[in-house]
Amino acid sequence: MSQQRRHFTPEQKVAILREQLLDTVPISDLCEKYGRAVNLFDNWQQAFFENGHAAFTAHDQRRKRDTDAKDPKIADLEAKLLRKHAVLSELMEEHVQLKKELGEL
Repeated sequence: MSQQRRHFTPEQKVAILREQLLDTVPISDLCEKYGRAVNLFDNWQQAFFENGHAAFTAHDQRRKRDTDAKDPKIADLEAKLLRKHAVLSELMEEHVQLKKELGEL
């Protein structure tokens, strides 16, 4: 009777590796639990650490893309704020001038 090979998704592999790294479950126990050889587990672990930088790279790229998308909006809002301050300054100056002319100051 042949045993059917079980394939694990990348998420499942990470969860199994997490059990070993964070929960400190011995590798031999994990291999027995999931029916995998120790060398396969070692291969997963090696691939995980060799490609771990990709998780941080993707995060940094996402952050940069989000920041780049926000930059034009921020510049637009800053320009609007400057216009608002200019208009308010002009109105306040006119207001003070009128009060002076009416003798209220």
